[in-house]
Amino acid sequence: MATQSQPDWQRRVHTIRGIMGCCHVLTDDDGAVLLDTGLIGEPWFIRRCLRRLGLGPKSVRAILLTHGHLDHAGNLAWAKAWCGASVYAHPLEQAHIDGVYPYRGVNRWCGRLERTGRRLMGVGRAVPIDVMLNEGDALPFWGGLRVVHLPGHTLGHCGFYSTKHDVLFSGDLFASYFFNVHLPPPILNSAPALIPASLEKVRRLNPRFIVPQHYDMLDGELHRARFDLLLRKLKRRWSKPVTL
Repeated sequence: MATQSQPDWQRRVHTIRGIMGCCHVLTDDDGAVLLDTGLIGEPWFIRRCLRRLGLGPKSVRAILLTHGHLDHAGNLAWAKAWCGASVYAHPLEQAHIDGVYPYRGVNRWCGRLERTGRRLMGVGRAVPIDVMLNEGDALPFWGGLRVVHLPGHTLGHCGFYSTKHDVLFSGDLFASYFFNVHLPPPILNSAPALIPASLEKVRRLNPRFIVPQHYDMLDGELHRARFDLLLRKLKRRWSKPVTL
């Protein structure tokens, strides 16, 4: 949870920490928005978070998905049934949500892990996307959010940018931990050739704050600094000549 010393927007971002990463409840005077739904255990924490805030399931105005990987959309069917809110996601994520995405190459390991997760945990039931998102779409939630298409991790991977607060929710573009700031592992990236352009898009957007979906603490300024550090590391790595 945010502290009183943190900016107002950060006090309106409630971290729901699961076994594989984070999803979020975003709140304002108009209610709440779910940003991803997590994998296992998150429903209890989401319900508790809303009760603590004096809100119920009908206060949830939308379910926003950064992408359809199981650790982000595993509880989507539960969330849809529980609150009845519309699901917002990029159309290329429907195959991931449905568990039928044709993983190839090393990325097949991602598909194997997801199939195992579905069988063992009973999550990841197919849910249709209600509202298809595309680059630049304006959403009337949390004071206004703009869709930022950031393909690479998946083809329909998206972030959500708040102009009002100058904060970008960057999904799985990168993970931010004190011991290791890094791109997602290669086995999880469906279109890795697109990642550099997505990183550059965020650099050009230049948000003051960044909140990824895998992190150690909720601190938008810290994650922005770590993003800049990651860019410098990647620039050095990618600029090295390849020795054959």
